[in-house]
Amino acid sequence: MSSDAGPAGGSLEEQVREAERRLEEAATLAAEAEKRAEEEIKALEADLEREREEKEKALAAAEERLGEIEAQVETAEQRVEAAERRAATAEETIADELARAREGAASWLQGQLDSLRREAEGR
Repeated sequence: MSSDAGPAGGSLEEQVREAERRLEEAATLAAEAEKRAEEEIKALEADLEREREEKEKALAAAEERLGEIEAQVETAEQRVEAAERRAATAEETIADELARAREGAASWLQGQLDSLRREAEGR
């Protein structure tokens, strides 16, 4: 009975062996596909981790640079304040010098007028 020919022209045992062979091939292909998928997932995870690390490094560098810029801004603001104080002091000094110069010129002119009056009175 094991040699009975089926409608496909082969014995039932041959059909079973053929079905088992195809099943084994399908299982092998499925295992290979699963392995490739796992490798692809691992590669994607590694890429993702690298990108995260790169972004973290870039963020840390940006934060460090921001700190440097903030420090430079603070230094610049201090310099501006110091320059403004020096300018105010210089303006006060100039105003004082102008006032002294005017007072000196006024005194000189007054002396000249007094001298001219004495001269005129003496004549």
